[in-house]
Amino acid sequence: MDRNDLSKIQQIIGFNFKNLDLLQQAFVRRSYSNEHGGENNEVLEFIGDKILDFVVVKILSEEFGSLASEGDGYNPNEDFNEFVSEYQENKLSEIKKRLVEKDTLANCIDDLGLAEYLIMSQGDQNNHVQESPSVMEDLFEAILGAEAIDSNYDIPRIQDSVVFMLNPKAIIFDDEINYIQEVQDWSLRRTGKLPEREFNENYGYYSSSIGLLNPHLPGWNKKHTCYVTVDGVKKAVGYGVTKVMAHEEAAKAIYDYLEANNILYNIRDEIDNPSLNMAINQLETLSRRGYFSLPEYEAKELHDNNGNPFWHVECHIDEVKYYFDADSSSKKKAKKKAAYEMLEYVLDNYEED
Repeated sequence: MDRNDLSKIQQIIGFNFKNLDLLQQAFVRRSYSNEHGGENNEVLEFIGDKILDFVVVKILSEEFGSLASEGDGYNPNEDFNEFVSEYQENKLSEIKKRLVEKDTLANCIDDLGLAEYLIMSQGDQNNHVQESPSVMEDLFEAILGAEAIDSNYDIPRIQDSVVFMLNPKAIIFDDEINYIQEVQDWSLRRTGKLPEREFNENYGYYSSSIGLLNPHLPGWNKKHTCYVTVDGVKKAVGYGVTKVMAHEEAAKAIYDYLEANNILYNIRDEIDNPSLNMAINQLETLSRRGYFSLPEYEAKELHDNNGNPFWHVECHIDEVKYYFDADSSSKKKAKKKAAYEMLEYVLDNYEED
């Protein structure tokens, strides 16, 4: 890992390190340190696991709770200044679990392209362990552990990085458009690179936004400015009370531009060449990208009128009202045929369902 790699990683995670050795350590697996000496990321992972729990609880308490005195109708002479939460413990625990679970963290690392920087033994490389959800989960936590040590447990800075990588609001409010994720996915598919992001803090002076998407002056309390640049698209500016809010505003400006110019991706753009042989994998790809839940298959061995065995396979997707089936002497071929019929249907009709 060289300085350029470390610089790219810092931009991706939204955190600048004083001690770059700590950042590199977060990517070192034990298999590598066993062969070459030095430290690995396991203790950093332990620290990061606890930090993540705390930061996510803090995020949820800020999102759904406040002191009674901060709400309308509070009377200091009659009311206790208690902490009031929109949700009770069981609901908050459910949301927290969703934010910190293995698949969520692994998907973040995968989306950000950070697993490719892992430093590991040749054996791990040969076994492609960087594709394991557990390994990617460990990396997410190790990065937070490194941030904690480097910043002397500066929780606001670590929280900014967690929000930057995890984008928790998009997970909590999954029925809303995730502009940051949408623009990131569009950029990766079109250019192979993440959008460039630059943050500034405003201290009573605002640079000109002429020539940018979303040109306007911020409100008095929006001290953070974010610039987002995607190759082939105009640069956008956003302002916010927090870095994330500024990032969201700039990303929305990019998204609106893509939508207005009819260059957003749709479900058919996700699959280059739909094919019978790849249909099972292609359906799973669409599922991983959030279009629908994982396909389920039901297989039964039956016999024709002559007593010859054959396989009958049905393909079901929860969000699709139809199922598709196929028969073959081979169970694998029947599954592929059913998957291909479902694939053709969703590519042509899914957005209408």
